[in-house]
Amino acid sequence: MEGGETLSKQTPWDWMTYPFSSVKTDGSQLYAASPGNGIYCTNESGEWQHISRTLPDELVVNRLQLIHGKLYACSNEGLYTFEDGQWEQPIHAVPCYQYKTSGQCSFMSTDYGLWHRCGNGDWHKVAFSDRKVYDFINVPQFLILGHEDGVSVYDRFTDEWIDFPLGVGVTSLSVYHGHLLGAGEGGELIVGNKQGGFDVVQFGNRLVFTLIRHGRDVYACTDKGLYRIGYLCGQITMFAVKLGFPVTDVDTHDGQLFMATLFEGIQQMNLP
Repeated sequence: MEGGETLSKQTPWDWMTYPFSSVKTDGSQLYAASPGNGIYCTNESGEWQHISRTLPDELVVNRLQLIHGKLYACSNEGLYTFEDGQWEQPIHAVPCYQYKTSGQCSFMSTDYGLWHRCGNGDWHKVAFSDRKVYDFINVPQFLILGHEDGVSVYDRFTDEWIDFPLGVGVTSLSVYHGHLLGAGEGGELIVGNKQGGFDVVQFGNRLVFTLIRHGRDVYACTDKGLYRIGYLCGQITMFAVKLGFPVTDVDTHDGQLFMATLFEGIQQMNLP
């Protein structure tokens, strides 16, 4: 498909069987990213448009974030922003995996640790500049990082870091009923045991790609489909939501669940 081509809303989106890595919606527009194939969004008529034709051909989007109507693309070329139909180039061409805001401050995880800035100020390295940091959770007492060696937790009350080397990189983080959860580079589910450690769990032949929290629910995107994290006999487990194709990311809005998949385009279903 040529850059700038519009896909008719009469054409099912799953007709475009690119592998998709991320999907985000704010209700008015839906955005989707495909590694090596670009970023797409719906216009006011509900048609799909390729919006990244001015970006480098070798761009690989790791995650999309949509915050206050502004799109952020975490990529191998840095953090790109999209607003009012225009792309803003990265200040630093550092591979980026996650972007989040907290008040007036912003954080991004990169190949060179966690970075931080407030307002429109300069970016500064915060922690672990010698490691790839893939994801993070920022809460009042703790700053929790998932990185290439495992998990690290900064306690703001004691001003100390605690490292949990797991023998596997942790690419995604979430919290479920007090359990810190992660997705391992090899498809493992990392489960905080509430005893100061972590269990690295394999769920049969299922590979966990990422964990996404929406409201009270935590979804596990896997190579077999979409699962919801829950309890069974007091143990953390995964309950099937939608099976039959690999799911890489999800977003929700107004009772609808949107799934980025590897082989079936962008899928949509009612929230269970």
